[in-house]
Amino acid sequence: MEVSCQFALYPLGVERLGPQVDKALAAVSAHGLQVQPGPMATLVSGPLDDVFAALADAFRSAAATGVVLVATVSNACPVA
Repeated sequence: MEVSCQFALYPLGVERLGPQVDKALAAVSAHGLQVQPGPMATLVSGPLDDVFAALADAFRSAAATGVVLVATVSNACPVA
């Protein structure tokens, strides 16, 4: 099943957000999925299991400190 996902990652207790967000984006991109980073959230699409594995890797890669990951996953939204 193909899905699309919008997710946002919020590192907590850090002076700069960029390094952890960049690690998370690299982790998602390593899965070979379609990734569209945006200023407030990232869109990723592909097979269900691959998308969830990519989200788990994104979370792990940014979890050196506290982190919040918010995701919305749909099998009904068109994949661009």
